[in-house]
Amino acid sequence: MNLGAFSVSLTVKDLAASRAFYEKSGFQAFAGDASHNWLILKNGDTVIGLFQGMFEKNILTFNPGWDSSARKLGSFTDIRELQRRLKAQGVKLTAEADEQGSGPASFTAVDPDGNRILVDQHV
Repeated sequence: MNLGAFSVSLTVKDLAASRAFYEKSGFQAFAGDASHNWLILKNGDTVIGLFQGMFEKNILTFNPGWDSSARKLGSFTDIRELQRRLKAQGVKLTAEADEQGSGPASFTAVDPDGNRILVDQHV
């Protein structure tokens, strides 16, 4: 099951300070809006999101339909199909995508250790 591009969404206290810290390690902003308290940074194929004041804990994020540069893939498994497969295997979701919808949607889960997982399709 391919969940799409992977990133870690980090909750940060000071977006500018966090950005400066990660830029020292070679990350560069390639998406987001600092004036709205979020940025997406990339170092090679590694992607992290910095989010100030948007959520309480860090989140593992998957984006069906995107590559690691947020470019639309020619083919991918729709989020609703991923959701059906996970539910069929007994994975409990904390929020679900509308099964009847199409296009952008998301669902969330929590792993056995309490880590939040967001599957967020933008296409």
